Amino acid sequence: MHSLDIIKKEIVIEINKTLGSKIIKASDLIYPPNQKMGELSLPCFLLSKEFKKNPAEIAQNIIKKINNNKNSKFDLIINSIIATGPYVNFILNKNNLTEKVLTEIIDQFENYGKNKNKNNRRIIIEYSNVNTHKEYHIGHLRNICYGDAVNNILNINGNKSIPISYVNDFGIHVAKTLWAYLEFYKNEKLSKNKGEFLGKVYARASKESKDNKIAKQMIEVIMKKIESRSGEEYKLWQKTRKWSIEQFDKIYKELNIKFNTKMYESEFIDDGIKMIPDLIKKGILEKSQCAVIANLEKYNLGVLVVLRSDGTATYPVADIPLALEKIKKFKPDESIYVVDIRQKLYFKQLFKIIELMGHKQKMTHLGYEFVKLPDGMMSSRSGNTITYVELKNKIINKVKEETKKRHSDWSDEKIKKTADIITVSIMKFEMIKIKAEQEIIFDINKALSLNGFTATYLQYVCARINSVLKKAKINKKKLKFYNNLTEEKEHKLIIKMAKYPEIIKRAGEKYDPSEIAKYLFELAKNFNDYYHSVQILKADEKEKKSKLTLIYSIRQILKNGLNLLGIKIINEM
Repeated sequence: MHSLDIIKKEIVIEINKTLGSKIIKASDLIYPPNQKMGELSLPCFLLSKEFKKNPAEIAQNIIKKINNNKNSKFDLIINSIIATGPYVNFILNKNNLTEKVLTEIIDQFENYGKNKNKNNRRIIIEYSNVNTHKEYHIGHLRNICYGDAVNNILNINGNKSIPISYVNDFGIHVAKTLWAYLEFYKNEKLSKNKGEFLGKVYARASKESKDNKIAKQMIEVIMKKIESRSGEEYKLWQKTRKWSIEQFDKIYKELNIKFNTKMYESEFIDDGIKMIPDLIKKGILEKSQCAVIANLEKYNLGVLVVLRSDGTATYPVADIPLALEKIKKFKPDESIYVVDIRQKLYFKQLFKIIELMGHKQKMTHLGYEFVKLPDGMMSSRSGNTITYVELKNKIINKVKEETKKRHSDWSDEKIKKTADIITVSIMKFEMIKIKAEQEIIFDINKALSLNGFTATYLQYVCARINSVLKKAKINKKKLKFYNNLTEEKEHKLIIKMAKYPEIIKRAGEKYDPSEIAKYLFELAKNFNDYYHSVQILKADEKEKKSKLTLIYSIRQILKNGLNLLGIKIINEM
């Protein structure tokens, strides 16, 4: 249990004693809008229904009974209790809270914020569902950053989360790219980044084949040859597939994202085709005008085409055996799919099919909205997009330029190392700082701002704290003297820091990394306000040690929180 949980538990015990009932839970306590009203509050509206009294009267009665039955343990954590209309407000003992919170942070260090899960749930989370033979763009970046952050958050909340990457390496998009490659690029010298080159080929393929009947026929022929796993086209598929996978691996390394397992559509499609006759026999699928469909109308889920009339497979042919393999191999309590919001209906259909096959595990689709540029949408089909490589290069060049201005004495190597970390920080933070269901307008100039809701600002605050700690020559062994923190802004920071484990828990329950991003930004702003209003290094010795302990603990929370978002902090900026 964390410090604030223990305090809430003691308050709840005391309230329930006065009521003669275990009606109140810790979750019934709220945070008042103004800290001057207290740090915790109990609304009495529900109690009004229970006890058939005015909520303001109930609030007064609770306070009277608690004050008449003094409890030494309770007195240690609560300074005073006041009623504001229908609310019972609890003003905490500042010294007790400060000592508990800072001791917990210093003792737990990188584990501060970790929550236990009694159920110890086993969860598969599948993300980075990219297509080979297409370019990796900023839409894919949102998927992988969101998925990785959710994976980290599930783990710190006591689950066993297993990250999986599923790659679409079969399908009509592959045949299109191979057609255009054979048609326009077969004898051209290849660029160094072959994966990026394939993205350009695909964009041209989509454009050139759009109204070209002959091209469409040739693409269908190539698709069937790939599916038959024979001929020169299949060998070309094997070679070009490797180019895409090498590019993906390079990006994962740059972003420091690791998967437990990587699975590929081509590994499951044959199994899926073999399963179709049995699924028809069981009535889960049915034949319809030379095609095979799942008729899910009675579940209000429409019709899902599984095999087209020309015999080519759609996504569920591989997705059904993939789902069964994950269940068999990992035995999950829940299986999560991180795929864009456009696929919402498809995943409802897929999950229903898996359920009709007799599998009852919880299946969750985490959808996310589009990433837009300031001037509109992007599409890999038209080529109107910012690729991962282009985005990274634009950001890193601007970061290097700004870093050189500030640190003319730094070596090129140090500038590059710092710029690499900041660049990854910016890309990740911009992708997860708002809720998944909201669209992102990725504006590079705003993302580089030192004054807004950005990774750059958070890195700047971390670097500022590091600078103070470095000048003080402080280390973990020299931390303590908690009771010398008497400033109101210090107490505000302590309360904010105490709430961190709650934020982590809520982010896990909602699968929402933006909860953590917002919290870290607010904590950083509170620190900056405090930093500009007090003397830290020039305070007297005991006060200085207390203030250094406070900011050391703030840095630890910022480090822990950013780590969950997949972001490393830097020492200098």
